[in-house]
Amino acid sequence: MILAAVFIFAYFLALFIAGTVRRNNGIVDTFWGLGFVAVAWLMFFTRLPPSLARATLTLLVTAWGLRLFLHILRRNSGKPEDFRYAAFRKAWGRWAVPRAFLQVYMLQGFLMYVISLGMILPSGSATIRWPLFVAGLMVFAAGIAFETVGDRQLRRFLRDPTNRGTLLTTGLWRYTRHPNYFGEATVWWGLWLIALSDGAAWYSVISPLAITALLLFVSGVPPLEKAMRDRPGFAEYARRTSVFVPWFPKKPS
Repeated sequence: MILAAVFIFAYFLALFIAGTVRRNNGIVDTFWGLGFVAVAWLMFFTRLPPSLARATLTLLVTAWGLRLFLHILRRNSGKPEDFRYAAFRKAWGRWAVPRAFLQVYMLQGFLMYVISLGMILPSGSATIRWPLFVAGLMVFAAGIAFETVGDRQLRRFLRDPTNRGTLLTTGLWRYTRHPNYFGEATVWWGLWLIALSDGAAWYSVISPLAITALLLFVSGVPPLEKAMRDRPGFAEYARRTSVFVPWFPKKPS
């Protein structure tokens, strides 16, 4: 646990230095997924002998983290600092650098540690718990599919200049206003089930609970909802479409 904490601190310290030099704290979003990949492999190689569940967990985290890294890298490449971090920089004034260190980088480092607890906490059951393992694989597969398809649909929508200023309300976005965030939370519930199958403690449930709460109440849904609030048709879209968990849309009023 200490090794993982030291590694995560060093990782975010390096990102803080790079973001400060570039005057772009959005770098922390780009490299968020890769941090989990690094933690997963660190835990895999420092806990021998490896188990099937742990190897599977490591490979799945790698697939998820690399996909997220490439997605955000492509989305943010060549663009100015994300509006959230630009607003922080302006509001913090001459304290922008130390506050970014604490409230952006170290905060996200702490969150990465908490979310990674399913990989970090001691585990290693003598026998794999197959029902949990299979359930975890199925939940992870559903989550990564939801996240990937949702991102692809949004990317295709944004490429069309005729959609500028409008809302995506088709595909998965017809059933939830944030399919990519729902998919990401689902991924971590699947990973937690796989960790449980390898003997992880029940209280490692803080991992999927933390990422779900973060996406639903802090850095995921709220700022995007606020940004979309003034777009034409958003009130009606919000009235008939589930905010997070997919569900059939309500009938138009």
